[in-house]
Amino acid sequence: MISVVCVYNNMEMLDGCLLRGLGRQTVKFETLLIDNTNGRFGSASSALNSGGVRATGKYVMFAHQDVVLQSDTWLSDAEILLDSLENLGVAGIAGKSKGKAKISNMTHGDPPILVGNLRAVEPAKVQTLDECLVIVPRELFGKLTFDESVCDGWHLYAVDYCLSAARRSLCSFVLPLPAHHGSVGYSMTRDYYRCLRDIFRKHGRYFPWIYTTVGDYYTALPAVVYRILDGLKKVVRARILGK
Repeated sequence: MISVVCVYNNMEMLDGCLLRGLGRQTVKFETLLIDNTNGRFGSASSALNSGGVRATGKYVMFAHQDVVLQSDTWLSDAEILLDSLENLGVAGIAGKSKGKAKISNMTHGDPPILVGNLRAVEPAKVQTLDECLVIVPRELFGKLTFDESVCDGWHLYAVDYCLSAARRSLCSFVLPLPAHHGSVGYSMTRDYYRCLRDIFRKHGRYFPWIYTTVGDYYTALPAVVYRILDGLKKVVRARILGK
């Protein structure tokens, strides 16, 4: 059985997206919903940990409120795939590795567009996964939770988790399952780069490069360099588009 953990701040979005897809599933599952409409949790890590430690399923799935599972057998198909994977640390629906495009069978935005240009036809190993949906064996989560110190906001907690799992010789996989994410996911705030800095400090000696669905990072450089570069890209893009 899969336990589904979601922190939400918009009940209408939760009902229309994640719960709508879960309601069509053909197998038993557990739902642990974390209400953050009053902002009592200051980070995704703390909110998701509060649900994950209470999960009873074999696997714990952490999903955003605006994710839609686009198959009635999504959870049962996922569990079959997860059971087949050796050295499983984390699985998800979008990821990135060295020298490869983003791999995913997911769409995002409105109107929906494909994420990346590399489709998954079988579970694909990646270095890191996107935060929109990740699945962890409950046995592992009992030993390794999301890092509330390094990821003390709403960014990169799955990236950090994948890297921590890799340091335990465990693998991250993209599952070949269809889903839709309402958000396009590019919220590059100041907190994002602060978290990126702390991830460099934590993992940089083990990973010269960190590959994510929103960018590739050379960990010997200060994270502020990427903030400046991303800012310049936005300015250039705006000028090209005449905005």
